[in-house]
Amino acid sequence: MKAVIRELKKWKAHATTLLSLYIPPGRPISDVVNLLRQEYAITENIKLKKTRSAVQQALAAAIDRLTKIRETPPNGLVVFCGLNEETGDFIAWVFSPPDPVPVFFYRTDKEFHTEFLESMVEERDVYGIIIIERDQATIGILKPSGIQVLEEIEWYVPGKHHKGGQSQRRFDRIIEQIVEEFYKHVGEKANRHLLPLLEEGKLKGIIIAGPGYAKYDFLKSESLDYRLRKIIVGEPIDVAYQGIAGLREVVMKAQNVLSKQRFVEVIRVVEEFKYHLAKDDGYAVYGYKQVFEALQQGAVDKIIVCEDYEEYGQIEKLAEASGAKLIEISKEMDEYEWFKSTFGCIAAITRYPLFTS
Repeated sequence: MKAVIRELKKWKAHATTLLSLYIPPGRPISDVVNLLRQEYAITENIKLKKTRSAVQQALAAAIDRLTKIRETPPNGLVVFCGLNEETGDFIAWVFSPPDPVPVFFYRTDKEFHTEFLESMVEERDVYGIIIIERDQATIGILKPSGIQVLEEIEWYVPGKHHKGGQSQRRFDRIIEQIVEEFYKHVGEKANRHLLPLLEEGKLKGIIIAGPGYAKYDFLKSESLDYRLRKIIVGEPIDVAYQGIAGLREVVMKAQNVLSKQRFVEVIRVVEEFKYHLAKDDGYAVYGYKQVFEALQQGAVDKIIVCEDYEEYGQIEKLAEASGAKLIEISKEMDEYEWFKSTFGCIAAITRYPLFTS
């Protein structure tokens, strides 16, 4: 679906001639076809012949394809038809998307409307991360594209009282009450951030971490909603930091739990690439020319490429043909700018040494 969206976004027109149509489940095909026929009749009023012809061509293609479909599929239908004025190419795509189409939408415009498709490929397999101490906490998430801090919390907890005796015990109880209030506060914040993700079916698990015993005390406090407690994965993890540094530390230490998470896979492959680059052992190649040559030789094991790389489509096809694994670096990842500026958005790890010095 990402490849489809990427292709559709390339199409532009000088006039409103590109047709986008979303048909939700249950909408009769015949009703939609009748609407398009009415629109076709209205296009006779368009004064510019070139524009009128392009719109009519798009409508005719949509009508022709829809009349061959008996009923709307369970997830609905999406239709994109239009002429690329610069190349003369014509596109006519009709397909059922991975998720149900939410609304009926019809428009001819200077570009295809992909916003409803984009919402369908929003990242899933999200993990919540809570790093907690007695007076600090970080709530974050790990998405396939990277790590995100949702909230950082600080709390005032007094230091130890040194008077001793009854006064000491009373003071200790007050401190514990303050800490318990803090745990409750963190739990409420985590519930607010993470429960919506769980209800949307995106949240796959929660990882608890921290530098000391506070993470165990937090779990005992039952401040988290019971639905979130059910999806806590693994044992609490020891980490030294809060904030984004702490979240990254959690991710690296929880790789056994997160082995199938795309972000972790990207980081692992990038680190592997750095290792071969540092050793200068011939397994690391970068730049379009070297990677392309390695692909043609069938020598590439893994390709690392930016999600917005201009030659993405071609590289994707070559990777598939040669059995190479394609690893995509999202713009949201911290590594994106470094990888783009240093290696031109494309690099590879080969199956055997190449281009050794």
